[in-house]
Amino acid sequence: MNKRKNSQLVYSTASGRLCPQCHRPVAGCVCGKDRPAATGDGIVRLRRETKGRGGKAVTLITGLALPEQEMRELARALKQKCGVGGALKDDHIEIQGDKRPVIKAELEQRGFTVKLAGG
Repeated sequence: MNKRKNSQLVYSTASGRLCPQCHRPVAGCVCGKDRPAATGDGIVRLRRETKGRGGKAVTLITGLALPEQEMRELARALKQKCGVGGALKDDHIEIQGDKRPVIKAELEQRGFTVKLAGG
């Protein structure tokens, strides 16, 4: 069996998913609640979506690897910048309307790598 020196175990059949920081099962993680739910690939994606909203568009912001409190503050700042409402769902932010250019400029100014996803 060939092992890499810098490889990390991410799943075990005995305990399931493992925390990327403390390498314990997610249920027994000791990192605290400030750790992000998912780190992803480091790219924030902006997507326009209308599904299930009566034809009204929202801008979905996914891929943010931030703790919940910082995510809340960012959502609030983006809603104020766009002058619209929105919501913070599990791992993404929803902003009402198609505000992708405004949000992209704001996130890039804050140091995030941003891509426009979808059509």
